[in-house]
Amino acid sequence: MSNLPNCPKCNSEYTYEDGSLLICPECAHEWTLASESGDSEDQKVIKDANGNVLSDGDSVTIIKDLKVKGSSSVLKIGTKVKNIRLVDGDHDIDCKIDGFGAMKLKSEFVKKI
Repeated sequence: MSNLPNCPKCNSEYTYEDGSLLICPECAHEWTLASESGDSEDQKVIKDANGNVLSDGDSVTIIKDLKVKGSSSVLKIGTKVKNIRLVDGDHDIDCKIDGFGAMKLKSEFVKKI
């Protein structure tokens, strides 16, 4: 018998190979050997409008007037945002804007200072 790894989800020993995928018949989990070996392909790199890599705690500036949904106010171009926090979702950045409050921004509308 072949020595395939156990299922990472349910630890079943009855895994089998189907092309490049490994499949568990008990819980129907599918994975590849590359993901089993600890490669961190899930790590998403978030970049600003100019292609600079963003990280938690960076300061950015807004490059376009942004209408705020559910409000009549607008975030003006050049507004500085300090101490950003990167999150998953369609809006990449959580932050607090002075004089406005908590906000979620998309990374495509900011540039790193």
